[in-house]
Amino acid sequence: MTKREYMFSVLDFVLVLFLIGTVDAGVPAGGRPFDDNYVVTWGNVLKLDQGRQVQLSMDKTSGAGFQSKHKFGSGFFQMRIKLPPKDTAGVVTAFYLTSKGDTQDELDFEFLGDREGKPIQIQTNVFINGQGNREQKFVLWFDPSTDFHTYGILWNPYQIAFYVDNVPIRIFKNNKRYGVGYPSKPMTLVVSLWNGEGWATDGGKAKINWSYAPFKANFERFSDSGCHADGGDINAKVCGSTTYWWNTIQYSRLSANETTAFKNVRAKYMTYDYCSDHPRYPVPPMECRLNQ
Repeated sequence: MTKREYMFSVLDFVLVLFLIGTVDAGVPAGGRPFDDNYVVTWGNVLKLDQGRQVQLSMDKTSGAGFQSKHKFGSGFFQMRIKLPPKDTAGVVTAFYLTSKGDTQDELDFEFLGDREGKPIQIQTNVFINGQGNREQKFVLWFDPSTDFHTYGILWNPYQIAFYVDNVPIRIFKNNKRYGVGYPSKPMTLVVSLWNGEGWATDGGKAKINWSYAPFKANFERFSDSGCHADGGDINAKVCGSTTYWWNTIQYSRLSANETTAFKNVRAKYMTYDYCSDHPRYPVPPMECRLNQ
């Protein structure tokens, strides 16, 4: 399939913008300096615009990363990201929440680079108590290397929602009452740029072209829209409270307009869904039916 075939038509794009608008007027606009809420953890990190933008750089010697100063028990975590341009096969840019360790809860956005001219894929994943293997992949309907775009993860007592420019692309509902696990550990927000050539592009067949190094990804809007949970456990009563706007009834499910855009994007741009991988899962996991 060609790159052109992945692109929204003008009418489709206008329709999605009309349906979605913005997620909510209450979402903070951001713009706070990086050092207020985040800390550099490794590699080559350059702070720009008085700390309101950060650039990660990767070469043969090292990638780079940063993370939030706090752990969270719920929230709506958004960041504006501009990915490395040109030939980025094997290069992975990651934006995710994780409790870390071998039994981690984790919510992943991973941007999988590709050869120049081919569309970059987003891989999402949900880990619960160390168990992942819930991948869903999408191609983007724009070039994410030419400008900043907003990526977000909503995590509340009702659902997890992954957003691209305010368009929901994936939902994972809280179905614990049916025996389906749901992330319940304090998680840190982590961002990284790293060498994933062993698996990221064409199953690891496409290796990094180091003549394009250093690869640079830029980030901005370092908000802190989460319930702090810096102890060992989440206080469910506190972090599930409707005192936080992301826990209000409005965010317990998609709106009618969001649902329309959600179905549109998944029909046109989803390239892999573990729920539909019958050789891998002859009997689909229970959450697949419940998340429909």
